[in-house]
Amino acid sequence: MHNSLSTSQPLYTSGRWIVDGSGSRVKLSCVNWPSHLEPVLAEGLNKLPLDAISMKITSMGFNCVRLTWPLFLAVNDSLASMTVRQSLRGLGLIESVAAVQVNNPGIVDLTLIQAYQAVVKSLGDNKVMVILDNHLSKPGWCCSNFDDNGFFGDKYFDPDVWVKGLTRMATLFNGSSNVVGMSLRNELRGPRQNVSLWYRYMQKGAEAVHAANPNVLAILSGLSFDNDLSFLASKQVQLSFTSKLVFEVHWYAFSDGQAWANNNPNQVCGTISGNIMRRAGFLLGQGWPLFLSEFGVDQRGTNLNDNRFLSCALGVIAELDMDWALWTLQGSYYLRQGTIGLDETYGVLGWNWCASRNASFLQRISALQSPFQGPGISDELPYQIIFHPATGLCVVRKSLFEPLRLGPCADAEAWDYAPAKGTLALRGTYLCVQASELTKPAKFSLFCNDSSSRWLQTADSKMHLSSSLADNTTVCLDVDGADGTVVTNACKCLSEDRMCEAESQWFRIINSTRSQTDKNSCLELPAQGGWGVQ
Repeated sequence: MHNSLSTSQPLYTSGRWIVDGSGSRVKLSCVNWPSHLEPVLAEGLNKLPLDAISMKITSMGFNCVRLTWPLFLAVNDSLASMTVRQSLRGLGLIESVAAVQVNNPGIVDLTLIQAYQAVVKSLGDNKVMVILDNHLSKPGWCCSNFDDNGFFGDKYFDPDVWVKGLTRMATLFNGSSNVVGMSLRNELRGPRQNVSLWYRYMQKGAEAVHAANPNVLAILSGLSFDNDLSFLASKQVQLSFTSKLVFEVHWYAFSDGQAWANNNPNQVCGTISGNIMRRAGFLLGQGWPLFLSEFGVDQRGTNLNDNRFLSCALGVIAELDMDWALWTLQGSYYLRQGTIGLDETYGVLGWNWCASRNASFLQRISALQSPFQGPGISDELPYQIIFHPATGLCVVRKSLFEPLRLGPCADAEAWDYAPAKGTLALRGTYLCVQASELTKPAKFSLFCNDSSSRWLQTADSKMHLSSSLADNTTVCLDVDGADGTVVTNACKCLSEDRMCEAESQWFRIINSTRSQTDKNSCLELPAQGGWGVQ
């Protein structure tokens, strides 16, 4: 399974998949690491040695970093030749200078461009792929509609200078095998944005990158803060090269205001995930790779808007088996928007960078760090697994005579599920899942044609699995919080109610070809008359 640095660089595209030189899928499971703010230095070098940060990234299961950079780093020679010490001092960050001197003495007197190269090298030494992301032009926090950094022709966004900067960075990293892609520009936006200029300049930028470094993927973002690629449905980009083009999209809860907190969670999940498909997800169906290059949440777990969004988003990411990059790595900043040492609540690392901010969050995304399907994953026939986004776990079983439970997705059962029929059958057996009673564990049955063995993907979210008991009571699969047992309870949040929480009943049926040991080949079938197995 390809969730580490591929030994067959560079990367290519094959239909909707990103693959290595042997044609096997490489899933990008990335974390963003900013280097585009005023210091023009990768965050956190005042907190830990560079290699320690790179090792933390791999220990958390990420195989890739989206490393941001400001255009001025490539086109403003006086900035690029400024040392780390001079940059931090010039911003009044005297304590940061001393801290970088302690943690990274070999970096403090490098130039800013050399320091950036050192970060790329450290990541490569630790088998982490890198995507170079031109985040903005003038160093600083991103983004607004009126920061003069948003679209071609803005004060700080001369398209010719931008192409020159892309060419320089592509050339500079031509020999760095772990640099696998270049994101041409982050979050195009502002009053100047229009589709015709998008085509003209994004095609020009992609050609420049490919000419300077044909090894890297050219990654193109959309309009409206990278929320909109819908214009590609009727007209694709025209490039001189093939098998190197990837598109990227961003998705946050706040992109839709407070919709998640103020509305019924099933309805808002259905509506907004549908919007994502119309604006960008359709590209996968057309055979183009789509990289979710930014998504993230407040890691403290106290933001209702983010919490509801996350369970829905993880379900969509799992079902589409997307390549993705989490926002974000850093627990704190040297300087952000005038505040020294600002805490980053979206950071997977805590303020001091020593420990993860939220271990349960890392559990939730861990199953998505490896591919479910794609070229070269295995020779398995396609099957389904049942993913529970609220925990990041999947439905597993110890035996036929014990209740189904949640467990690691690597141990997930292989199911055969046809939505039209509704039977949730254990692959390779005559057994299916049956609803028994309210609050009781779901059980296996040999009688798979009655209503209690028919499971429908209900609600707007399509993440409830509902069935009918003998008395016509509708129930949904749910999770007993005590031990993760899969039970049947009254369905939650199917109505307009905006105060209810649906997460425990949200399951996503995922197509997979991950290699499995055959768990079902030696099943002991129940004795006659004992077909209901709890």
